[in-house]
Amino acid sequence: MTKQSDLNPTRLRHVLGHFATGLTVITGATTNGPAGFTCQSFSSLSLEPALITFSPARTSSTWPLLREAGRFTVNILPAEHQHLAAQFARSGAEKFAGVNHWPSPLGNPVLEKSLAWVDCELHQEYDGGDHTIVVGAVRALSARADAEPLLFYKGSYLGVRSRAGALESVA
Repeated sequence: MTKQSDLNPTRLRHVLGHFATGLTVITGATTNGPAGFTCQSFSSLSLEPALITFSPARTSSTWPLLREAGRFTVNILPAEHQHLAAQFARSGAEKFAGVNHWPSPLGNPVLEKSLAWVDCELHQEYDGGDHTIVVGAVRALSARADAEPLLFYKGSYLGVRSRAGALESVA
């Protein structure tokens, strides 16, 4: 049994890293141009009404820009775009350098060859400790069938080979 004293951030990260997640890049059109950040805490929330959720860190300098715009696009990354997960996770870098994208129906950047994208308007925000819990109202979405998802598991990027049914490292 884990003691309360064992619940430090390093231990939490290690144990919770055993849950594989997909990787997304949340993008938006801001007054200063396109903005975006990597986010692995994304999921579907409701079908009726159509809602999604994700949780940016309170220290994010990008989320306040997207919040102000009131709309954003969740770009679900395919296995071949591991480099984009790393690029959009960096602070202060020109995140869109060399990244092809086109405008969503709401005008947000959709990253070329995303596995799927979900265009949203900000619906609600909640306190989530050192993160903010964001709920987005889905306005448009699309997916492609010719790619596999990029996963994050135990601190590493992984791909899925659907024919073999096994995880493969893409790092």
